Amino acid sequence: MAKRIIWTEQARAERREILEYWFFRTGNKKYSKKLALQFRETVKYIALHNYLGRQTELVDVHVAVCGHYLIFYKLTEIHVAVITVFDNRRNPRDLDI
Repeated sequence: MAKRIIWTEQARAERREILEYWFFRTGNKKYSKKLALQFRETVKYIALHNYLGRQTELVDVHVAVCGHYLIFYKLTEIHVAVITVFDNRRNPRDLDI
C-alpha cells in the first residue's frame, strides 16, 4: 500500500530552485517539466516500494537516485517525508540535511 507523501519546506525550496535554474538556463519550461515529472514519479515509486535506495548514516533516512539528483527521504508508518533534493554534480559538503 502506498504511503502519503510529504515534502518538507527545504525539499520544496530546493526542487523549485532546480526547476527555475533549468528554466532560465534553457529559456523554456520543457526540461523543467520533465524533471518535475521525474521527481514526482520517483517519489511515488518510493511510496509504493518503501525501501528503494540505500540507507544513510542518519536513522530512518534513505536516499534514492533520480537522474543527476539524490532524493533523501524519511519513512514512518503512515508517510514518506522528502527531506531534500540534491544535485550530484555539486560539492558533497554543500549537502544540508
